[in-house]
Parts: sequence; C-alpha cells; structure tokens
Amino acid sequence: MTVNRYHHHFTVSWDQIHRDVRALCHQLVERNFQGIVAITRGGLIPAALIARELNIRLIDTVCIKSYDEQSQGKLDVMKGVDHDGDGWLLVDDLVDTGKTARAVREMLPKAHFVTVYAKPEGRPLVDQYLTEVAQDCWIQFPWDLGHAYVEPLVDQVRSPKP
Repeated sequence: MTVNRYHHHFTVSWDQIHRDVRALCHQLVERNFQGIVAITRGGLIPAALIARELNIRLIDTVCIKSYDEQSQGKLDVMKGVDHDGDGWLLVDDLVDTGKTARAVREMLPKAHFVTVYAKPEGRPLVDQYLTEVAQDCWIQFPWDLGHAYVEPLVDQVRSPKP
C-alpha cells in the first residue's frame, strides 16, 4: 500500500484527542474492566486518558508495527500478552484496514475492543469507536507532529519561487 491511497488529511490536536477520548469514556463508564491493553504506539495516549477517566490502574501493552510513516507493510508482533482478554479493555487510536485489529483479535478474542477513530474497512472488527473517518483519509495525530514557524501569507505569496 502506498501513500497515494490518502486523498484527505485530518489533523487531530491534543485538545481534540482529549475531548474525543472523554466522549468515548462516557460510553464505557458503566462497565467494569480489570485492566487495559494498549496497542502500541497509537493506543498509548488514548489508553492513558481512558485509564485516568475510568480509574483503571492496570495497563499492559501489545506491541505491533504495521506502518512506516504512511506506508503499511507486514505485521510485526514484538510483544503479546498471556491471557485471552476476558475482562480487559483493548484500546487503539484508530482501526484502518483491520490488519492490526485482526491480529490482536486473535490474541485477545474476549477483550472489549475500542478505538477513538474507525475507517470503514476496519470498523467491523472493533466493539466501539467514537468517530468514523473516510478510508482515504490520513489522520495526523498530535504525537506525530511538531510546531514550526510559518511565514506570513503575504511573504509566501510575494516571495519568488525557485
């Protein structure tokens, strides 16, 4: 899969991810979970926020790599867990094509799987999500971005192009 599959971009700010995770927690607050399993790396921040909002102290990780910037490659499971997920909340930032979600579902078939954002191809693999995003949309999360100086518009327009 290549970068060309993304025709739209959606930038999520720190404030937005916090608001979205809290909204997701409102849907989970009546349930009792013995712990959280975060899918690294993207699930770490949402899992920490969920742990705070639901007052869950036990957090584990499943470490999987499937993306290198915007290119999805082969799945590399670097760390699993030693249970089937019964009573656990499984958390990721996004379900995209479902490649990672399928692998984690096999590892933790009894976990309650939530993501903050879901794309149509992966959506059926999660139990709950907050916001659906188009399949051709690249989500830019705040932990992947930095602040940089931007020239004033007038200088951008008037500057000679090389």
